[in-house]
Amino acid sequence: MKRTFARFALLALAASAALPIASLWAPYAGFRGEAFAGVPKGAGARAIARELKRAGAIRFESQFLLARLFRPRRTLQAGEYRFHRPASTWEVLARIARGDVFFCELSVPEGHSVFDIAQSLEELGVMSTETFLRAAADPGPIRDLAPEAPSLEGYLFPSTYRVTRHMPAGQICRQMTDQFRHVWKELGAPANAHAVVTLASLVEKETAVAQERPLVASVYRNRLAIGMKLDCDPTTIYAALIEKRYRGTIFRSDLESTNRYNTYRHAGLPPGPIANPGRAALEAALRPADSKFLYFVARPGHSGAHQFSIDAGSHQRAVARYRHGNHQANQARPAARPR
Repeated sequence: MKRTFARFALLALAASAALPIASLWAPYAGFRGEAFAGVPKGAGARAIARELKRAGAIRFESQFLLARLFRPRRTLQAGEYRFHRPASTWEVLARIARGDVFFCELSVPEGHSVFDIAQSLEELGVMSTETFLRAAADPGPIRDLAPEAPSLEGYLFPSTYRVTRHMPAGQICRQMTDQFRHVWKELGAPANAHAVVTLASLVEKETAVAQERPLVASVYRNRLAIGMKLDCDPTTIYAALIEKRYRGTIFRSDLESTNRYNTYRHAGLPPGPIANPGRAALEAALRPADSKFLYFVARPGHSGAHQFSIDAGSHQRAVARYRHGNHQANQARPAARPR
């Protein structure tokens, strides 16, 4: 009788021990939906377990601690983790051990400004526009390359970056400026980048046709050489953006603005870049075409191409052709049906 009782007790003890262990393989039935858990650098297993329970990724802290006992030598990686479906405690532990950290993809196209990048980060839920703009206003990370730079505008190289929802704005800026440094070195560019990058930003904003970029750069170089105002429309837009008065189109008041970025009022390059140029625009600014052009205007249609002219008379005729072509295109459009 005593032996039977002892056997029963051992079986019961084994069963009670097996139940918690077996639960480590079961997906959490109480999972309520997408959850994010942050693991700080250097956090211990108990703190991580507490955070996972708070986020709703596991049911009990003890489950994670028990799983950790079976894998004591695995390094638990810091970062933010996203759980979008029910997972077992073993799976949760494995993800943190291999550093399966949640990232957002930040896409920065050529020609995007700091305002565009800030908006993208806010839409991704990474940070507010104001937070990023404050960080981008500090030119410290590129001070050695561009001592005159008023901000990081122009040096946040267009590419796709992996960012987390809690990554500091300064760290994101550093990723972009490091990529700029890499490209700048590959181009064999001069030590002082400011004038070249500023010119490249104007080229980037003025044309999307790759083969025209050296020609646009030559127009601006030729104008700078004779002290002629650049009359670059995107600079008036940038001036309005800085002053928080841009209304989606250029008004006469924008052209007459005394802001230093408005190249309709001030000769020479603006104080700094007006966007972040890509590699092709940087190359064009470094090596403009050898031309005598002083003017350019869009060709009729939607090709994005431009007509380049040497003198004002030729330019005015090109402008007239552009306006006439646009007028004809508008006339050819079918009238909207009344609703």
